[in-house]
Amino acid sequence: MTVAKGESTMVETVFENRFQHLEEMRRMGLHSEIIRDTARIVGGQPLQGAEVLSTDLRASAALILTGLVAQGETVVGKLVHLDRGYYRFHEKLAQLGAKIQRIEASDEDE
Repeated sequence: MTVAKGESTMVETVFENRFQHLEEMRRMGLHSEIIRDTARIVGGQPLQGAEVLSTDLRASAALILTGLVAQGETVVGKLVHLDRGYYRFHEKLAQLGAKIQRIEASDEDE
């Protein structure tokens, strides 16, 4: 939705805070709006890499993928959820041609 031109909407009726990662994506230039259980995303705008933090499994994957399409460097922190759900996610993306690197955080960063 971030790269597709036009406006998209997504409705979440199960988890209240599912859209927390959109705040992090806004730091990358995403134009979005959240009203109750609905997110409206305006895609097709240029995105810029940023330092962002993930909040859950799906947010981690979404932030990494958004970082891959953004200009510049993106650093995604708090990947504990990602590691529980996707085995060696960065290696799989690298096999597909992604320019990605895993940097282990120190204990105080987690």
